[in-house]
Amino acid sequence: MRIFLDLILKTKAVFLLIFAALAGCSAHPDDGRPSRAVLASQQAAFASEPHEVRIIDRSRFDRRFWPTDIKTPQHLPLGTILIDTKNKFLYLHRSDGTARRYGIAVGGTGHSWSGTAKVGRKAEWPAWYPTDDMRNLTPGLPRRISPGTHNPLGARALYLYRNSEDTLYRIHGTSEPWTIGTEASSGCIRMINEDVIDLYDQVPIGTTVIVK
Repeated sequence: MRIFLDLILKTKAVFLLIFAALAGCSAHPDDGRPSRAVLASQQAAFASEPHEVRIIDRSRFDRRFWPTDIKTPQHLPLGTILIDTKNKFLYLHRSDGTARRYGIAVGGTGHSWSGTAKVGRKAEWPAWYPTDDMRNLTPGLPRRISPGTHNPLGARALYLYRNSEDTLYRIHGTSEPWTIGTEASSGCIRMINEDVIDLYDQVPIGTTVIVK
């Protein structure tokens, strides 16, 4: 009788373990990662783009660098872009005392810059023309890289001008989203492609850009 009871208890324990394992597989606990359905929906939003916009798994990034609406850190005119290079944030100021904040990558050591500029030109899926200095540092780098998924400027670019002259600095997308939150560029401001598309649609030519 005792052996029979032990067998029942062991069988019940095994059943409970199997049930728990199956429940764990079907429950999909919320770990912050988007589901396949969500990713497919986000991808569909960019179906009209001439090149693929690769949707980023935001759960791989520090939440500080996720796009979010916050109380404006500094009172500036509507539409002004403020770039905080120290904390790796770009703010688009709104009229209600709030700002849209995005995570960015900024210039590495010796390549950072600051000051005030204007958006003098905008481009969708721009070609990239490396500067002479870049090509000197990277032998074999082409003079022109065509638009597309692997282009370093990504899906959009805002060209920054001072006194009607191109500063050669840009706010642009990136083919290296893992650099967001770091000092990785040659002075330009990098954004995730999804984010720079969102920003691009809200920013007209002539917008003031303050870099600190």
